[in-house]
Amino acid sequence: MFRKLYDWTMQLSRKPRAPWYLFGFSAAESVFFPVPTDVMLAPMVMAQRAQWLRLAVIATAGSIVGAAIGYPLGYFSIEALTPLLQDWGYWHAFETAQEWFANYGFWALFIAGFTPIPFKVFTIAAGAAAMPLLPFFVACFFGRMARFGLVAGLVKLAGPTFEARALRYIDAIGWAMLALIAVAVAVWKLA
Repeated sequence: MFRKLYDWTMQLSRKPRAPWYLFGFSAAESVFFPVPTDVMLAPMVMAQRAQWLRLAVIATAGSIVGAAIGYPLGYFSIEALTPLLQDWGYWHAFETAQEWFANYGFWALFIAGFTPIPFKVFTIAAGAAAMPLLPFFVACFFGRMARFGLVAGLVKLAGPTFEARALRYIDAIGWAMLALIAVAVAVWKLA
C-alpha cells in the first residue's frame, strides 16, 4: 500500500507541474488538509535533489498562502468553525493554541510552523485571537521555511542510500507511522 503511494508521489514529483502541486498541497495543508506537506516534499527532493532549496521555498510560499486563508477564517468565522474543529478532533489543539497565543504570541506561531503540530489549527487560532498581521506572516515564514528547509536539506544530504533503505522498509515505516498517529490521537483525546 505505502509503496504504491510512494511510487505515485515520485511519478507526480517528476511532472513539469510538480512545483504547482507542491504549492497547492502546502496551501491546503495550512487550512484544512490533514496530510503534512512533508509527504510530498520529501519524494520531490529525492527526485530532484539539486532543487531542494527551491522546493522548500515553494512549500513555504504555499503554506503562507494557506495561512492567509486560515487567518480570516478564524477572525471572521470562529463561531461557525467551532463545530467543525470539534468534529475533526482539533478542538483541544485549538484551545491549546489560544492559550499559547495568550502566553507567547509570535513564538507560539513560529514554533507551530516548525513542528508537526497541525499548522492549520494555529493559523485559524491566530485569526480568532486577532494576532497582528505583520508578526503573523513573519512567524509563518520563518517557522515554515525552517521546517521545510530542514526536511528538504536532510533528504538531499541523505541521498540515494537513504532512498534505497527507506524503500526496503516503506510498508513497515508506513504502518508504524499510522500506529503512532493513532496512539497520539487517542492520548490527545483522553487527556
